[in-house]
Amino acid sequence: MRQFHSLLRLLIAAVLFIGAGNALYGQVPAKKREFRGAWIQCVNGQFQGIGTQEMQRTLRYQLDELQKDGVNAIIFQVRAECDALYPSKYEPWSKFLTGRQGTPPSPYWDPLQWMITECHNRGMELHAWINPYRAKTKNTTQLATNHIAITNPSHVFSYDGLYILNPALPENRNYICAVVDDIISRYDVDGLHIDDYFYPYPAPGQTIPDQAYFQRDRRGFTNINDWRRNNVDLFIKQLGETIRRRKPWVKFGVSPFGIYRNQKSDPSNGSRTNGLQNYDDLYADVLKWVNNGWIDYCVPQIYWEIGNRAADYKELIGWWNRYAGNRPLYIGEDVLRTVRYADLKNPNSHQLPAKRLLHDQASNVKGTVLWYAKSVVDNPGNYGTLLRTHYWRYPALQPLMPFIDDEAPSKPKKVKARQESDGYYYLTWKAPKGEGWQDAPYRYVVYRFFADEPINLNDPSKIVGMPYGNKLRLNYKDGQTKYVYVVTALDRMSNESHGKKKKVKL
Repeated sequence: MRQFHSLLRLLIAAVLFIGAGNALYGQVPAKKREFRGAWIQCVNGQFQGIGTQEMQRTLRYQLDELQKDGVNAIIFQVRAECDALYPSKYEPWSKFLTGRQGTPPSPYWDPLQWMITECHNRGMELHAWINPYRAKTKNTTQLATNHIAITNPSHVFSYDGLYILNPALPENRNYICAVVDDIISRYDVDGLHIDDYFYPYPAPGQTIPDQAYFQRDRRGFTNINDWRRNNVDLFIKQLGETIRRRKPWVKFGVSPFGIYRNQKSDPSNGSRTNGLQNYDDLYADVLKWVNNGWIDYCVPQIYWEIGNRAADYKELIGWWNRYAGNRPLYIGEDVLRTVRYADLKNPNSHQLPAKRLLHDQASNVKGTVLWYAKSVVDNPGNYGTLLRTHYWRYPALQPLMPFIDDEAPSKPKKVKARQESDGYYYLTWKAPKGEGWQDAPYRYVVYRFFADEPINLNDPSKIVGMPYGNKLRLNYKDGQTKYVYVVTALDRMSNESHGKKKKVKL
């Protein structure tokens, strides 16, 4: 059945291309480096109480389909309300895993470790996603005895049915950083990701109960809003330092709400929008974090459509491109909203082609994160089909982060091709020497060229594999076709070595 659906998707794509032609989808050169992420969340309850085997089956199917679609990074929610989708000495097992907070999974497993293995086996990065301040969602009615709201009730405040770790308290900053340090010290994650929940989203009739803390510890501030922003600034800076101190190669990413400030609040630098603001309403000065280098990548959630009256996608991607280019910029895309609205210039098409064109025109945009993974897999409007057959048809390396490390490893050694006992042909190589995480090889890129064509390692269409190990299975033909394979090494930050060539007859 899955093979049938895969074939059907390809047939649909072929019809789309024949009918629409290049005028619709454009002829944009394939990018060799691009962040192609997808969020997999637990807080919507999609895994709650379904059991270990069913959750693994669901995740495995999603990862398989996302791999075909060209996704190269998964952002996996492991901490939704001061809980855990992994064994934690600080926080209870999540109800979004087992149905009851504090109850371990049965049969027992570690979802975070399992996801790291499954993602790496598919050539994907795994970024662990936490909600830093949220301690209880609205629908949670029972907390485990070791939950922080039970053990330290003075550390949280209630707001519109939520519990929030009070950002004013240094002990809360220390607590969240300890949780993160525990995650990255025990798990081989590629990134640590936080989303847009800082101070709570404003709710009618609700007041943040922190005036007494402001009076007690003003730190020189006369305005409580500036003081709140400083509380979050202190946390972001400390969290970044915690990550770099433990594992400098783990990428620290933030996914803020899509509007920084409206022009009416900031006539000089605001966007031509009219909506909730990170700076004024959530007390999140995202541009300060980007420009000071406190974070490693930024993913504004630009979930609206092109032409939205309050928050036009075209306006916002241009604004973030102009103002947030000091760190790699990826755009958070809403899959369902993209296919629900027609292209303003071509009513016969949804907005994916137009949005991809805006990406290509924005020089500082280095990738996309899709909201959310299941939507991509469900393939509304042939969204996933278009990714796998057109926009993300070829593999992509991760964007470079020279501010962390900019030196490439040495090239692989002793590349060989041989048939093994299982009857398959394999390309094998030996890892180059490297001292420390900056120079050690982490994974490899294998390119294939015909014998008479020039070697061009900037052409991603020539990539046939990006394994973590020192081996790649080759597709045997008839023993007459000559190929040239080139193997390069990547370090933790995807710096690429020179290539090592091997001529092969397949």
